[in-house]
Amino acid sequence: MSLSRRQVSLAAVAAVPLALAVTGTAQAAQRHRTLYIAGDSTAAQKYAPAAPETGWGMAIPFFLRKDLLVSHHAVNGRSSKSFVDEGRLDAILQAIRPGDFLLIQFAHNDQKVADPARYTEPWTTYQDYLRLYIDGARARGARPVLATAVERRRFDAGGNAVPTHGDYPAAMRALAEEERVALLDLQALSLALWQRLGVEVTKKYFNWTATEQDNTHFNPPGAIAVARLVARELLRTRVLGPRDVRRLDEEIPESWITWPAAPAA
Repeated sequence: MSLSRRQVSLAAVAAVPLALAVTGTAQAAQRHRTLYIAGDSTAAQKYAPAAPETGWGMAIPFFLRKDLLVSHHAVNGRSSKSFVDEGRLDAILQAIRPGDFLLIQFAHNDQKVADPARYTEPWTTYQDYLRLYIDGARARGARPVLATAVERRRFDAGGNAVPTHGDYPAAMRALAEEERVALLDLQALSLALWQRLGVEVTKKYFNWTATEQDNTHFNPPGAIAVARLVARELLRTRVLGPRDVRRLDEEIPESWITWPAAPAA
């Protein structure tokens, strides 16, 4: 039986709010996607007492569109193991939603053999802990992203940038391939960047002050440079699309970095 013209018109009108509702829901979900960062002090949010030390996670929003939110969970001194054992991964998994991203960068503190609370072995426990992040994100409809640990500033007598993370980057690369997880190879990219900049210029990217010569943590220029690498890799690996990123080739003023007051204990 065919519908009358009036019935067709009413059906069309009724369908419009439904279509708008579906479209609006999809747009809202897209607007509120969040990039969660799990990692150590090289990525972490820093506060006023630590200035000018700067985690690259503080600079990554400059390279992402405004409606792609960033949730900082990286904390000084944590390894893939201690982050889990302290319940920090659980806190992320309670908040993360379908369509979100979980970026995972560990190794600096996993290397500390003398500290059983943090140490992991690259090819066994390190990979086992990383799988907890991967599986947890996937179970909640979020996308895990592995990032090899950004390199320290270390040069040999010949001025060659020297890798410092042992087998951890290789173990993460192998796990990414096995689990089919996007990999941001920050270790290789940052090592190449330090090599290109050289022994003296790299001091301007790390937390070198009148009282400290820190070859692990960044100042604003270093954090911005590494965040740019992260954003470019997120685009290259198609974790994000061209409309999700911005300013990849623009200068970012150091003044954009701010250090909020330390949170209450």
